[in-house]
Amino acid sequence: MRERRLASWKIGGEQGQGIDSTGELLAIVCNRLGYYIYGYRHFSSRIKGGHSNYKIMIGTEPVASTSSELDVLVAIDQETIDRNHKELVEGGILVADAHFEPVLPEGCPARLLLVPLTQIAQEVGNPLMRNVVSLGVSAYILGLPLDAFKDVVLERFGKKSAEVGQQNVAALEKGYEYAQQHLPEPTWRLAPGDGKNRLIMMGNDAVALGALAAGCRFCAAYPITPASEIMESLMTLLPRYGGVVVQAEDEIAAITACIGAGFAGARAITATSGPGISLMQEAIGLAHVAEIPVVIVDTQRGGPSTGMPTKHEQSDVWALLYGTHGDTPRIVLAPSTVEETFYMTAEAFNLADKYQCPVVVATDLSLALNKQTVEGLDIKRIKIDRGALLSDEEIAAQAEPDGFRRYRVTESGISPRPLPGQPKGQYLATGVEHNEFGKVSEDPKNRVAMMNKRLRKVPADPGAMGLEGVTYTGPESPDVLLVGFGSTVGPIGDARKLLAAEGYRVGHAHVKVLAPLPVRELVELFARAKQVIVAENNAQGQLFALIEQRVGKAMREQGLAVPAMHSVLKYDGNPFLPKEIAAQAKEVTSYAQAG
Repeated sequence: MRERRLASWKIGGEQGQGIDSTGELLAIVCNRLGYYIYGYRHFSSRIKGGHSNYKIMIGTEPVASTSSELDVLVAIDQETIDRNHKELVEGGILVADAHFEPVLPEGCPARLLLVPLTQIAQEVGNPLMRNVVSLGVSAYILGLPLDAFKDVVLERFGKKSAEVGQQNVAALEKGYEYAQQHLPEPTWRLAPGDGKNRLIMMGNDAVALGALAAGCRFCAAYPITPASEIMESLMTLLPRYGGVVVQAEDEIAAITACIGAGFAGARAITATSGPGISLMQEAIGLAHVAEIPVVIVDTQRGGPSTGMPTKHEQSDVWALLYGTHGDTPRIVLAPSTVEETFYMTAEAFNLADKYQCPVVVATDLSLALNKQTVEGLDIKRIKIDRGALLSDEEIAAQAEPDGFRRYRVTESGISPRPLPGQPKGQYLATGVEHNEFGKVSEDPKNRVAMMNKRLRKVPADPGAMGLEGVTYTGPESPDVLLVGFGSTVGPIGDARKLLAAEGYRVGHAHVKVLAPLPVRELVELFARAKQVIVAENNAQGQLFALIEQRVGKAMREQGLAVPAMHSVLKYDGNPFLPKEIAAQAKEVTSYAQAG
């Protein structure tokens, strides 16, 4: 029997049939055994009904993306088979509940294992335990120790009662025994995990923890998929440290409450998705002109309008960069992994305080909701920088008979900042154009001075802010340079490996800061590449257009040849598969070579 270092497992059924909780249980078990996990949830926007599935990649080495191949499929209904059987590989196993008389489509290379999941669950005590029966079957197929599953099942269901816990253990054992009796000796098993203790979490968890570590003590938000877990997590965390969470009546109330908290000196966060960002745009402009720090998390999903609330997309780039009317300096961070999300969320608060403006953390549904293995989070790396906050003594030294120059024109564009209640630090904060004291002014010279002050305070290069704007992996001079942002880091990285294995010289540049765009770094990378392929999950190539405009222009101004640029897009609600990116890259490369 051969050992494998990577396997894929999926369970599917109707929304409301416990699909997610079953996948969670398997992920927890594998994590405790020392495997690396990458989970991908496909679910309907309905609370109940509609197809749902949970796919988990299990490896002895880090896993960064899902796959088009599937080793084990657990089907609770026929629709799961019809929708997912094409992923099954030669030698794969389809575990189906005999209760619905499953039909294996013609040509499917997998072996069908009919298991009376519902019947076994009923005999044990409750038909709802059929998913636990399927976990027992899966444990045998994957070669995982049953005791590890028993521990997790008892922890989860034993809370209800000892009897319920034991019933679920019995269901688990029955499933394992059935597979043992009705499957021939397996031809492969997962290689053992290393047993190391690691975290398993999703991006929304990382946002909440990063905010807490950064000293955030106020959150106002309106529930919206796929961002709701951020507010829900902070509801548990913040009160333990003297913080407050407000479930606002809408996104406008949420952002304005956070602006008020930021004005008062609290570190504040709101989390939303595309429709919420649309509603917040006017208030974001208020925070810019009044120079009030606030952190906004945008978990991108399928749009426009309500669009596809539970499906993946990366189509808010233009909204985040240009959505607000008027000229405003932008800071938009784009973490690509759960670990990066933790650290970049924490750093967003420092940037908001230092540059006295809104800072956006742009994630996407795949990063927000898909659970990944994380080696560890080091809170000691989190440093607090409150920017140009003044002491009472400093305010007294700067105070004038007419008041305090809150919006003092400085060389850096960053003005000294008192907090409400500090003696002699009173000023007017308004959304109307104002002078240095905050008083309304439409004087042309003042307008130009204030606008220039606000625009120059945010550096044009992420490096000047202490940020890593782009990362690069690959040869010094690649024939093809793959570019992306956000959660595409895994699929692009795996696509690069596939292409490299076939002899292609491929590099991978991943953009971590959308605004200010790391133009200088991208120019250096593009100058060494023959072709550039930008892969993103939207229909109009929003990152591609930004790069073509900014990087292409910079290269031409420097007398550098701009490499051929191509756009690879996917906007059907699903994230990229590595093979899809690799295939399109090969098409582009073959065309160029043929030409």
